[in-house]
Amino acid sequence: MFDLKAWAECVVEWAAQDPYGFLTTVILALTPLFLASAVQSRKLAKMIEPREKEQKKQKRQENIAKAKRLKKD
Repeated sequence: MFDLKAWAECVVEWAAQDPYGFLTTVILALTPLFLASAVQSRKLAKMIEPREKEQKKQKRQENIAKAKRLKKD
């Protein structure tokens, strides 16, 4: 069975003995995840942008209609 405590101790020893090598390895391992996150964030922003523009346009039209109703009264 996998001994998590022994593995964690090994990682801590590695980090203590070779901190630059450890950090380099961690950064290299996480870089693809950061890139994937950036791509997904950009896609989400592009999906949200048209919706926000439409909501702004609709709210503007509602405010104009409300102002016209108040002006008539």
